[in-house]
Amino acid sequence: MNQSLVSIQIIPKTKQGEDVIPYVDAAIDVIEKSGVTYEVHPLETTMEGELSELLAVIERMNARMLELGSESIISQVKILHTEGGASMDKLTEKYR
Repeated sequence: MNQSLVSIQIIPKTKQGEDVIPYVDAAIDVIEKSGVTYEVHPLETTMEGELSELLAVIERMNARMLELGSESIISQVKILHTEGGASMDKLTEKYR
């Protein structure tokens, strides 16, 4: 059971050029409802868990953007997957 870290920045394109913050809030709501451990940062959100589960969350986030009327979505994703597992706490403990 390897823990992975996945950071995502979701950038929806809106039809009328409206503010994307409500879309981003809806994407974060998808993460919240998934039950995975996560942290919101100014430019991206980092999730922790099984890689396949985290990728499924990203798929649901993109689907939600389409449901809300986004014409297209760019999802910038960073993945840390190691044999021994990864955690946000381990990677940032020296800064806390």
